Amino acid sequence: MIKFHALPLGPVQANCYIAEGEGGDCLVFDPGGEPDRLRAELGRLGLRPLAVYLTHAHFDHIGALDALRAEYGMPVHLHGQERDWLSEPMLNGSGRYPALPQVRIPGPDFLIEKEEERSEGPFRFSMLHVPGHSPGSVAFHFPAEGVVVAGDALFQGSIGRTDLPGGDHPLLIRSIHDKLLSLPEETVVLPGHGGPTTIGDEMASNPFLNGFG
Repeated sequence: MIKFHALPLGPVQANCYIAEGEGGDCLVFDPGGEPDRLRAELGRLGLRPLAVYLTHAHFDHIGALDALRAEYGMPVHLHGQERDWLSEPMLNGSGRYPALPQVRIPGPDFLIEKEEERSEGPFRFSMLHVPGHSPGSVAFHFPAEGVVVAGDALFQGSIGRTDLPGGDHPLLIRSIHDKLLSLPEETVVLPGHGGPTTIGDEMASNPFLNGFG
């Protein structure tokens, strides 16, 4: 059974998730910042990353990527529609905030080009394209564990903002309805910010999803 560890990182405390498998292998989702903290947590857990998967390429989800690559040398996966965002501060958002350092990172090693099931070491999951918050937003569904790593598409009682480059509110609503609300209601949602929720709870009470439950 896969175990998920949440680690809020970086200037806006984006959730980095570490999926722990048997034998010390892990996947890292959205290493948003504070690389020393992230490395310390991986060391504490005795884990070695097989790969990094990004739900999207906004600065608050990628800030520790360079340091993680240098330390572990593992590949980075990102949707093809955001292939240039890692190296472009105005696309990844870091260039919009003068108080923040501009984030420029070499591009991904592998592009996610289609929805498919993926096997990576002991991990089995499906990749779901959920555009709206950003064009290349992806959710990662682990059916055996009943978990979806949702990025900034869906939160407890809220949804992702759509006023950034590439944002599209109607498209986000459709993505949530078609790709996320179609999952079993007991599925645990691990969002990009804040605490976990379930698909059923959001269908019942999320004010942004009225009429979509």
